[in-house]
Amino acid sequence: MTGSDLPPAVRQEVDRQVDAIMRGTAFGDDETRRTMQAELRDRIASALQNDKPLRVYLGVDPTAPDLHLGHCVSLRKLKLFQELGHHAILLIGDFTGLIGDPSDKNAARPMQAEATLAANARTYQEQAFKLLDPDATEVRRNSEWLKNLTFADVIGLASHFTVAQFIERDTFRQRLDKGDPVYIHEFMYGLMQGYDAVALDTDIQIGGTDQTFNLMAGRTLQRAFEQAPQVAITYPILVGTDGLLRMSKSTGNYIGIDEPPDEQYGKAMSIPDSVIVDYFTLGTNVTPADVDAVEQALSDGSLHPMEAKKRLAHAIVAEWHDTAAADQAATRFDTIHSKREVPDDMPEVALAFAGDVATVVLADLLTEAGVVPSKGEVKRLVAQGAIRLDDNPVSDAQITVRPGSVLKIGKRRWLRLIAK
Repeated sequence: MTGSDLPPAVRQEVDRQVDAIMRGTAFGDDETRRTMQAELRDRIASALQNDKPLRVYLGVDPTAPDLHLGHCVSLRKLKLFQELGHHAILLIGDFTGLIGDPSDKNAARPMQAEATLAANARTYQEQAFKLLDPDATEVRRNSEWLKNLTFADVIGLASHFTVAQFIERDTFRQRLDKGDPVYIHEFMYGLMQGYDAVALDTDIQIGGTDQTFNLMAGRTLQRAFEQAPQVAITYPILVGTDGLLRMSKSTGNYIGIDEPPDEQYGKAMSIPDSVIVDYFTLGTNVTPADVDAVEQALSDGSLHPMEAKKRLAHAIVAEWHDTAAADQAATRFDTIHSKREVPDDMPEVALAFAGDVATVVLADLLTEAGVVPSKGEVKRLVAQGAIRLDDNPVSDAQITVRPGSVLKIGKRRWLRLIAK
């Protein structure tokens, strides 16, 4: 049945769903966009007529312990499919993560340890459920089927692709042009992710634009296994707070969804004006109509970029914490950065002082106080000159402090030391 043959109510609902899903998508070319949109329309129409929700999946490799706003771009779209009545599958790549996705890398990823991936997977799932409905989400791990493939099975999967298809990928081509090695196991990643689509028998896979090759590999293998090829829906990559590189914890340009309100707010305020609208679109739950209004106001000059960033920062904190926390973060930011004052309500740590001084190991102090997540991060901050004691830069692993001393960590974290 063609679109024009659909009952008016069904046609209207198909249009509504397609418009919502395709908003903000990014494809490599117009032909791919037209093909995917047409296939999406057909799948949704069939689902509505047969009362059979589409199987939609998003795969994430647990290669780091925490999610950031960049990860949430595709998670939001998976949530959208849930809200539209479709079946959402969150696939934890505990097996593909052993290799690591080479899609966005200009060098081979280090191999990951299984124990690390398992711990990260638990964290990912917990954090993903801050967006997704846990009762309506099917959670799978691709080790369920990938670890059972024989060598003959892998050869069979590989027979559907050519070497040229792999080395034409931008990241591999750039490395080869520079004379850097590309390892055979990295080719296996696309095969494995493609087989995930077969194992899950999915209708739709969503991901970032960097995942296009892997999503298309799924379509290729589904055809080989006589399944209808999944619709590949890709969305832009959210750049980091530097406005240049993709958001990544390894480069430090990220906003973590579990970070404290002040940290989230301050990081959002630091982004370049040029990416404000992208952050509203990809990094918040602000409605499309409100995002359009912000974009128009920035364009005609009726909204100053600083005010727009305050709205953005407030929206981010309010989503991951609550409105009260966002209000407080906004007030503290204004106090510290606009008025250049030290906040009164900073966290405090009680120490045992000998007389009026105490010597402490900085990394132990900051990690035990929960101000910095790891000792490695403390070391990095010290090297960058980003930790100050009573407004003097800290350069040593051990510091001598007095009752009432104040540590400033980065631009937005503070710690006052008091006597027990």
